[in-house]
Amino acid sequence: MQSFNVGNISVEVVKKNIKNIHLAVYPPNGKVRLAAPEGVNDETLRLFTISKLAWIKKQQKQFTLQDRQSERNYVDRETHYFLGRRYLLKVIANSKASKVEIVNRSTMVLYTKPDHTTLQKHNIINEWYRTELKKIIPPLIDKWEKEMGVQVEDWGVKQMKTKWGACNIKAKRIWINLELAKKPEKCLDYIIAHEMIHLLERHHNDVFLAYMNKFLPNWKNIKSELNKLPVSHIDWDY
Repeated sequence: MQSFNVGNISVEVVKKNIKNIHLAVYPPNGKVRLAAPEGVNDETLRLFTISKLAWIKKQQKQFTLQDRQSERNYVDRETHYFLGRRYLLKVIANSKASKVEIVNRSTMVLYTKPDHTTLQKHNIINEWYRTELKKIIPPLIDKWEKEMGVQVEDWGVKQMKTKWGACNIKAKRIWINLELAKKPEKCLDYIIAHEMIHLLERHHNDVFLAYMNKFLPNWKNIKSELNKLPVSHIDWDY
């Protein structure tokens, strides 16, 4: 992957077997990326970027105003999210097995051993998020398989620093970012649909967008909502 600077803006360039130049600005930090046909020269890409500077800066400004969660310490009355709902954490120290429970519409309980560190508490909650996502994802994949006429051979959940989801087209495997456990289920559904459409079209081109509009007509609104939600203190984007 190559890159160049326009003023104080760094632009990543990915050259692919596509017909047109595609520009994207990614949350949370406003990273700029160009997907370009393999034969396009660097000067053309630079001039194209300059022509889009006003739009790039507008997108970056929106991301800087996005709410950020501070690093979590896993203490009483700390805010945590699950499927888009805000919960206050209640920490109960005991000698029994560690676990997480949602006890009402506003309280998430973390059962942990008295000597557990912040990192250990973090891992307990993350594993709970992973378990819950793995309950929700299969019916969503099944729904889109029927809608799209494709087959997902394998899927998984992992913490990703650079994207909400990923698709290995050859293996027909999709990955879902663990952070989506904190977002509304419609955001998870959107990301799954997005990755599964790559089984129909590899690139983010007009064909891909046509499929998005066909299968999930309100995807742009969901994407906008997802990008406005509070993001983790970890730097990652999509």
